[in-house]
Amino acid sequence: MIIGIDMGGTNIDGVAIHDGSLIKTVKHPVDRENYFFSIWHCLEELLQNIDPQNINRINLSTTICTNAIVENNISEVGVILQTGPGLKWVFEDLGSYLAYLSGSVDHRGIVVRDLDMKELAEIKENFSQNPIEALAIVNKFSTRNPEFEQRIHDFFKSDYEEITMGHQLSGKLNFPRRVQTAYLNAAVASTFRNFTNHMLEALAQKGITAPIYILKADGGTIDLKGALNKPVETILSGPAASFMGMRALFDDAQTDRCLIDIGGTTTDIFFLVDGTPVFEPTGIEIDRRKTLVRAIYSVSIGLGGDSHVRIEENTIKIGPKRLDAAVAFGGKHLTPTDALVYLGKMTGQYPDKSKDKLKEMAQEIGLEPKALALKIVSMVGQKIKETIEEILDQLNANPVYTIEKLLQDRRIKPQAVEMIGGPAQALAPYLEESLELPVFYPERYEVANAIGAALAKPTVEINMIADTERKILSVPELEIYEKIGKDYNLDKAQDYALELVSKAGTTLGLPQDQIEAEIVEASSFNMVQGYYGVDKNIRVKAQIKPGLLTKLKKEASSHES
Repeated sequence: MIIGIDMGGTNIDGVAIHDGSLIKTVKHPVDRENYFFSIWHCLEELLQNIDPQNINRINLSTTICTNAIVENNISEVGVILQTGPGLKWVFEDLGSYLAYLSGSVDHRGIVVRDLDMKELAEIKENFSQNPIEALAIVNKFSTRNPEFEQRIHDFFKSDYEEITMGHQLSGKLNFPRRVQTAYLNAAVASTFRNFTNHMLEALAQKGITAPIYILKADGGTIDLKGALNKPVETILSGPAASFMGMRALFDDAQTDRCLIDIGGTTTDIFFLVDGTPVFEPTGIEIDRRKTLVRAIYSVSIGLGGDSHVRIEENTIKIGPKRLDAAVAFGGKHLTPTDALVYLGKMTGQYPDKSKDKLKEMAQEIGLEPKALALKIVSMVGQKIKETIEEILDQLNANPVYTIEKLLQDRRIKPQAVEMIGGPAQALAPYLEESLELPVFYPERYEVANAIGAALAKPTVEINMIADTERKILSVPELEIYEKIGKDYNLDKAQDYALELVSKAGTTLGLPQDQIEAEIVEASSFNMVQGYYGVDKNIRVKAQIKPGLLTKLKKEASSHES
């Protein structure tokens, strides 16, 4: 049995799945003052009448790190950078405690200048006099040789519990993105560790020993231990849960499609190209910081079922903020959900209060109540349409990246829309009119995110570098640094990369028959050394493709593609 929990900005959803069948669901409002209680309350209800020994895994989609970053509720981080010779990097958004340290390695991992221990001792003394809670250590070419980062880590390890080393986060070379990624990882490490400790304690009290996995931004999951080392990987796991939920509930479509998750607070938008998700080629951006975190391409807008509807200067405004629940569900402010309740497309706990509020606003603006309700719903559809068009203009102006390959000269032209989220069924016919495309929603659309979290399988990416002149092979993500011979070649590297990434998948709890290992990139460059021969610089990127542990068994549906 698999337990899946998704915590959004408005509701927390939970599901229990056994042998591919959905056997229980729960939905509760999120307590914004106590996110942990919200998750645990959901989990506790799900486990009623369920033997804890029958639970094989618990998969979570959590906004804990995303919220910490966006709300600036993060730790004070001391950042130590070794930029080396060449371009003088300047970082102005890494907090108040940034130190530059001499010492460098070149692009092939060869030490150019050793560490200056006197400088390092001065940095340590300065940091000790400030309220620094975590460290981020990044050497420009540490993915080629992590020695300096490891030595700096050892120098500070007795002073700080949370220390992030840049080479452990990604094998990619992009230095500015690795700096930002390391900073954010250190900044949220304490928050994520506290969340994890509370969760483990609660599970232990209930006698639950099942492994826990966290959904990553790329649609795969990572075990809790791995997430503790790389909490930054869990940012934007909510949109990833949305995408995986749609893949679990809809039939595979080998066409271009737009995927929409409309929640209470935001709407997330994704795209399929020939049935394959569009991917972020270099890494996601959050809080204006460009990272190396792999992710399914998505755009979130401040528009949802509970978005605040009001009149400003005799004009109807919707969102981007959510002030509280819809009036129909006990809130005080009008929302699109209230408009759908008035139109008879949704039911609410307090429909009369909702209708009175809408009539009051209609009178203020000089419209009939039904006309106002239709106007609100139409504006939601129009905003989604405009956003989709803007996104497509941007995507189609550049090469399109999917999780499998780069597509040159390929324009995305959605043939249909797939939608999930609380208002999906009620909003579908109106959105069809706005988009002039068929709009489909599945059964269990209201808890699709939790289903996606539950069924997402573990995934991992590795970056291998082999240098036959130095006779060194490295895989930073796995902490592998080995000797190789002069005859090492691209074929051997690819075979070894597939072997390593498959083993990594097994350690994450993925059954062997569900491991889809593939080579994403592979290249071999000749390095001529005078008149004495040619050595090779070999680079290989391999991954386990994100996917589903299983498809959810079908239930009857009235409006499904």
